[in-house]
Amino acid sequence: DPAGLRPPVLLPQENTQIRDLRQENRELWMSLEEHQDALELIMSKYRKQMLQLLQGRKPEDAEPVLKVHQANSLETASQIDRICEMGEVMRKAVQVDDDQYFKVQEKLAQLELENKELRELLSISKESFEVGREDLPD
Repeated sequence: DPAGLRPPVLLPQENTQIRDLRQENRELWMSLEEHQDALELIMSKYRKQMLQLLQGRKPEDAEPVLKVHQANSLETASQIDRICEMGEVMRKAVQVDDDQYFKVQEKLAQLELENKELRELLSISKESFEVGREDLPD
């Protein structure tokens, strides 16, 4: 089996790298979702506390507290937006990674098929060479 006819195959470490990257992406994605859940929980507790705080006050006393609350709400909302954007970027990266993985698998299958066909052609050509030599006079 001549080395020249063998198509290049994915090295084991490349396969491992792809697997590791996909696993890491999944873990990052899960931790991002946990982070978003935690932020939402913190915000709901904060809103509840603000309501309790404001209920016992006169409107004019409540105004400065409300202003701080609004500023904090805007800041937190923008943080949540940023996290969602990061999540979207990560989701796209995972998608690209998956597409790349399937392309590599498809290429590998094509190369294996080509390899099989080349081996068959080689064995046929060897056989016909042997038959041709038998026909030659000594």
